[in-house]
Amino acid sequence: MHAAPARLLLFGYVSYMLLGWALLALPVAQTVPVAALDTLFTAVSAVSTTGLATLSVGGSFSLFGEVVILLLIQAGGLGYMTIGSFAVLSVYHRLGRMRTHTVRQAFNLPEGISPVVFLRSVVWFTFLCEAVGALALYLMFHHAGVPDALWMAIFHSISAFCTAGFSLFDSSLEAFHDHVGINIAISILSLLGAMGFLIVVDGWRALLGRRRVLGFTSKVIVRMTLTFLAFGTVILFVTEPELRILPPSERLMAAFFQTMSASTTVGFNTVSISGISQAVLMVLMVLMVVGASPAGTGGGLKTTSFAALLGLVRSTLKGREAVRFFKRRVSDEKLKTATASLAYYAGLCALAMFLLLLTDAAQPFEALLFEAVSAMGTVGLSTGITGDLSDLGKLVVIVLMTAGRVGILTFGMALATHDESRAEEQDDNLVL
Repeated sequence: MHAAPARLLLFGYVSYMLLGWALLALPVAQTVPVAALDTLFTAVSAVSTTGLATLSVGGSFSLFGEVVILLLIQAGGLGYMTIGSFAVLSVYHRLGRMRTHTVRQAFNLPEGISPVVFLRSVVWFTFLCEAVGALALYLMFHHAGVPDALWMAIFHSISAFCTAGFSLFDSSLEAFHDHVGINIAISILSLLGAMGFLIVVDGWRALLGRRRVLGFTSKVIVRMTLTFLAFGTVILFVTEPELRILPPSERLMAAFFQTMSASTTVGFNTVSISGISQAVLMVLMVLMVVGASPAGTGGGLKTTSFAALLGLVRSTLKGREAVRFFKRRVSDEKLKTATASLAYYAGLCALAMFLLLLTDAAQPFEALLFEAVSAMGTVGLSTGITGDLSDLGKLVVIVLMTAGRVGILTFGMALATHDESRAEEQDDNLVL
């Protein structure tokens, strides 16, 4: 993606965040006085579909405020280009050249898929999933005696599909750690959103008997997602002391849910993250760094980028020039993008940690690192320090959440100020 589309995406998301900040700052949106920085933090967290919160969402905002947050989550989940382009389609029935190019770049669409068809599929599939999810959750919340079961179901269905992790329950979903139905419903919604709309398009074309242009990408996404889910579930089930007090069936369900929550970047939790061992925190951080899949609602480096990096490492160790994954050659462009993303991710994380250790030195190192990784991956899991961060610490996290939603590499491109027309190429031999 070039600088112009990257800046357009950054501008779009920031404009949503500022609009949400203004609306949440209104007295009608609050049940108790909320500081300006906390309303900004909430708006950015909602648009970035992160879910980190400095205060109780259900206890601090009125129904109007909760509706605003939900609309921000929906806007962030669908994406700036999706909403804007769908609105243009509704009025003009076509996309301009610049918007078509930006949509294709934003979602990494191959030439075989029309951006117009893709956008319409994304919007209708999103609303269908959220509606079915809300119905299922309503029936279960109502049976469980949850007050305002319908609103709770709608809010959590959209929050789950958009992998936002915002909950109107102060303890997230800890009260439902043993409820099989709610765990399954939230997990399905989160996986559908995180695995990406490209999977949906590919699957739909397969059902219609059409040529699948994304067969290899779909295979990589599915296999990587299942691998991480299985890996994380086994690790948490075997090693996490906090889960050992649960019966085996509940222990397995909790291990799977927390793995799913980290890898899809949805950010819900059914067990207290503050009590989890440091070893498991490290596993969750690895899952959050990798994150979801391209053209989905989740964040992170993306499963496809991680797969490309795995192929690069494997080929380097075996002395092969061509990089392959699942017996398919990975293009140099994809390798360049994946490597640059990882490098920029590491650099931004290091800078953020340096600043957080200056502004919030009283907090444990591992808690700050977990917070930074969660914000960059738009996950929303926290050890409980979000509300205790200093004002400057909250601003650092706000920047990280924004970068995570726009895309780590895209965020860097948007901030780049180099002039390519004046750049001079020079062929030097770099010794590695």
